[in-house]
Amino acid sequence: MEHTWDTLLTCVTLFCFLFIIPPLVSPQQLNYKFYDSSCPNLTKIVQQGVWSAIANDSRIAASLLRLHFHDCFVNGCDASVLLDDTSTLQGEKNAIPNKDSEIQPEALSNFSCLLYLQPCNRYWPVALGRWDGTTASKDAANNDLPSPFEPLENITAKFTAKGLDMKDVVVLSGAHTIGFAQCFTFKPRLFNFDDSGQPDPTLDTSLLTNLQSVCPNQADSDTKLAPLDPVTSTKFDNVYFKRLVNNSGLLQSDQVRMGDNRTASMVISYIRFPYLFNKDFGASMVKMANIGVLTGQSGQIRKNCRVVN
Repeated sequence: MEHTWDTLLTCVTLFCFLFIIPPLVSPQQLNYKFYDSSCPNLTKIVQQGVWSAIANDSRIAASLLRLHFHDCFVNGCDASVLLDDTSTLQGEKNAIPNKDSEIQPEALSNFSCLLYLQPCNRYWPVALGRWDGTTASKDAANNDLPSPFEPLENITAKFTAKGLDMKDVVVLSGAHTIGFAQCFTFKPRLFNFDDSGQPDPTLDTSLLTNLQSVCPNQADSDTKLAPLDPVTSTKFDNVYFKRLVNNSGLLQSDQVRMGDNRTASMVISYIRFPYLFNKDFGASMVKMANIGVLTGQSGQIRKNCRVVN
C-alpha cells in the first residue's frame, strides 16, 4: 500500500489523553464502558480520528478492516500483527498474506494497541478491555489466513477453526466492497487459470480485458492495484455481491461463493436485502473481534506497538 499507518494512527492519537492510566480489569470481563472513567470521550475521539484519516485517504477504511482480519485470524485479536521481527521472534508483517503492506504504528502509551485495530463504528460496537499479545507468528499467518487462491472448502475450514461459520465466510467477504487488491492476487485468472495457459473462462470478458491492461503478464505488474469493486470502490454497500452474480468478482476466492448453493443463496439474499447485509456484517465483525481476546494478567499494554514491553 502506498500510504502508511502513521497517517491513521497520528490522527487518532493527537486527540487522546497521553497521561491517563487505564483502570484495572478482571481477567474474565470485557465491557463497553471500560474507558468511561479514564477517557469518557474515547469512542467519539477514535471515530473522529478514523473519519479524518479516511477523508485524507479513502483506502484507509479498507486497510483497517483488512488489518483487523489479519490480526484476529492469527492467534486471536491481540495486535500481534503490529510487532516487528526480533532475534527471537519472526513476526507477521513479513508473512506472505501481508506482503507489501506497510504497517507502521506509532505508539500511544496507556492505551492498548488494539484500539487501533478494532474498527470503531456505531453499527457494531465492540466491548473494550482487551490487552496486547506478547508474541507473534509468521508461520501461523502463512497457514491460518485464507489465500485468494484457495477453494471455498479450505477457506470455510479456516473460518471454522476460529469459531466462525459459512455465513461469516460470505458476509465478511463483503468487506471487499471497498479497497484494492494487488495484481499478483488475481493474475493467474487473467493468463494461466488452473495452469491451463488460458484465462478463467468464467470471468466476465470486459472485466478480463480491462484487468489484462492494468496487470500485464509480467513480474513488474505484481504490486499494481485494482479495485475490488470498481463500481463503488469507496462506498460500503452490497455491489460486491452483485458483481459475483455477474461473474465479475476480482478474486477467485470471492467468485467461488457462487459455485456452492449454500453460499450462493446468501449472496442473493444480500443483493435483495442490503440492510440484512449491514446487520449481518456487524454481527460477524463482533464475532471475529472476540477471537482469542486477552484480558487481565494475560497480555499487556505495549508502550510501543512495535515491540513487547
